[in-house]
Amino acid sequence: MEIFPEKRYSFTLINGQAESLERLKRRTEISSMLTSKRTDKSFIGNIKGNKFQLITSEIGKGAFVVLDGKIDESNGNVSLQINKVFKILISILFCFPLVAILIQAISKPKEFSVLLILVALIQIIFLRFIVGVFFNILSRRSLNKLRDVLDAENFNQLKV
Repeated sequence: MEIFPEKRYSFTLINGQAESLERLKRRTEISSMLTSKRTDKSFIGNIKGNKFQLITSEIGKGAFVVLDGKIDESNGNVSLQINKVFKILISILFCFPLVAILIQAISKPKEFSVLLILVALIQIIFLRFIVGVFFNILSRRSLNKLRDVLDAENFNQLKV
């Protein structure tokens, strides 16, 4: 089981590459930083040539999933992954139970219980489950927005 989930999709464009890229450019607030801000556009991010790196423009949730893709003549690929900033924050959360075990083992070695290790593992597994659920929900939303903007069909999930 990987710590941070990632999904990859291939898709087919209904219209050509030029028209799909133009629609994407019209609906994207160009920004070098992938941070949420209020805008009337669907996405925030970079579009360079036929490659893009985007987040949805939803305040609070939009920056969690990054869409990184490429559009060819009649098809394209997109990779959905957790934003680097959120990866760092989630990694810190994963470390809390381990730090708690270490502190307990050092400060009160006679009272240390193997049960604490089990509790810490359950906490880490639960955090990973919550991250996976949020990623699945938000990546589905982001992918649906991208499908709408690009006017694409036949999204097929690829193996990572």
